[in-house]
Amino acid sequence: MTDHRPAAKIAEAAPAPWTNHADIVAEVDDLRRRFSAPELSLAEVLCDAHPAADTAFICVDESFEPYRLSYGELADRSRRLASLLRDRGIGRGSRVGVLMAKTRQLPVVLVALWRLGAVEVPLFTAFAGPAIATRVNGAGAGLIVADESQQPKLTGIDVPVLGTGPGLDLEIDAQEPIEVAEAVGGDGLFLQLYTSGTTGTPKAVGVSGSALAAFVAYMRYGLGVTDDDVFWNAADPGWAYGLYYGIVGPLAIGRPNVLFAGNFTAESTARLLDALQVTNLAAAPTVYRALKKSGVMPQRPLRAASSAGEPLTADVVDWAPEALGVVVRDHWGQTEQGMAIGNAWDERLRTEVAPRSMGQALPGFVVGTVDESIALSVDESPLMWFSGYVDAPEQTRERFTPDGDWYLTGDVGRADGADFFFASRDDDVILAAGYRIAPFDIESILVADAAVIEAAVVGRPDEIRGEVIEAFVVIDEAAEERAGRVAEEGAAGEGAAGEDLQSRLQAAVRSMYGAHAYPRRVHVVAELPKTPSGKVQRFVLRDMEV
Repeated sequence: MTDHRPAAKIAEAAPAPWTNHADIVAEVDDLRRRFSAPELSLAEVLCDAHPAADTAFICVDESFEPYRLSYGELADRSRRLASLLRDRGIGRGSRVGVLMAKTRQLPVVLVALWRLGAVEVPLFTAFAGPAIATRVNGAGAGLIVADESQQPKLTGIDVPVLGTGPGLDLEIDAQEPIEVAEAVGGDGLFLQLYTSGTTGTPKAVGVSGSALAAFVAYMRYGLGVTDDDVFWNAADPGWAYGLYYGIVGPLAIGRPNVLFAGNFTAESTARLLDALQVTNLAAAPTVYRALKKSGVMPQRPLRAASSAGEPLTADVVDWAPEALGVVVRDHWGQTEQGMAIGNAWDERLRTEVAPRSMGQALPGFVVGTVDESIALSVDESPLMWFSGYVDAPEQTRERFTPDGDWYLTGDVGRADGADFFFASRDDDVILAAGYRIAPFDIESILVADAAVIEAAVVGRPDEIRGEVIEAFVVIDEAAEERAGRVAEEGAAGEGAAGEDLQSRLQAAVRSMYGAHAYPRRVHVVAELPKTPSGKVQRFVLRDMEV
């Protein structure tokens, strides 16, 4: 196939400070060799290699009573569960959807899958049924492990379900533990996540064993987790940041993470920070903004605080030193690569944070720009693990320059010396409370309404969530009137009729996609702004006075 893309103007790569430290360069090389080995077993390196008495996770439920899950218990119960899963036909390469809250059963389920060489397909618990179906059907999942409260969403999905909770504990107790720990090697997959842009269906990202090297590097250099830290990554493991660095990364370095199964509030967050004496916190800006707005502050200062998922705003930067006792350091990454840029906490790399900077190239990565896109050097990034989407060669090809030398992140930004500064997303993905939401997914639901002719959604600034979704729709007034939802005098406006339409569309998004992604406001417009070729100009909508 002829490549019609114009030749990219590749800027010189920005300086990567870690390459000036011979000890870090050697450490990175050792990580790369260790986790690319063909005999790599995920269960061994993430669980069995650690002292049995050490704590794997600090699990906290809604009663705020912490339970310390040891590596010995994690090993025993995951071996028993692996026996049960094997009897259900799960083995090497099997895809298994996991729709679970952050309970102590979650790591048991994941390590059991990895013992068998199976691949987890994480499912965010706020997803509605159709979003879940897209992912498990796309992956060809042979099983879904789901909490009881989540199982009603699985109606109509033709995949066997294994329920969690007390019943699963009894089943685990009845099994004989297996000793097998399948070696998938550095090239073998153990996770399959889904991401999407503005068009098309979600893309599958297969995560191989070699990615552990990059995850460990970020835990140690980016987050600066030490053996003395009480670490809490508050992100949800249904998404990359919470899964990579709240489950896999902590297991890889043998340092426990806090798993809180309760609902997020500013008050619950501050309570846990104090009760567990957390010293190192990683969270989306939403968490910090909620703490700031509530006025609730932990009693003990943090040693380190990091932010990811969307750019930090100046109000959080200014608030944090007095409220938390430390600067919140911004970091940048993607599902496809993990974290590649950040204001590192490792003392050898730590520098004063430049205003609005998302940081510098983290160990294992060399970063530059291609035209205006932030890009990663393929040849000079020893810990780069993403080579393409699963079974999607065309979408993969679009992510790399024609010569294959650079991976194009799709995020627009610039470099000033070693520091990178985020500008925008070239695919218009919305970042709401740290979650990446593709406009295409929401727009597809809106236009399914009989009265909606066209729809476009954008992210608008919000003090707490960073961005919230707002929708702009062109409606068929006759269809709306026939449905009895629009009075004659309000058919063209946003009065009572607009509110009826808004509530109906909001409910559709909640039920078809998820409660985190519904449009907070719906605006009826005569037409959508478009380019001469017919593409919607979402930047015009974002700037529109409404």
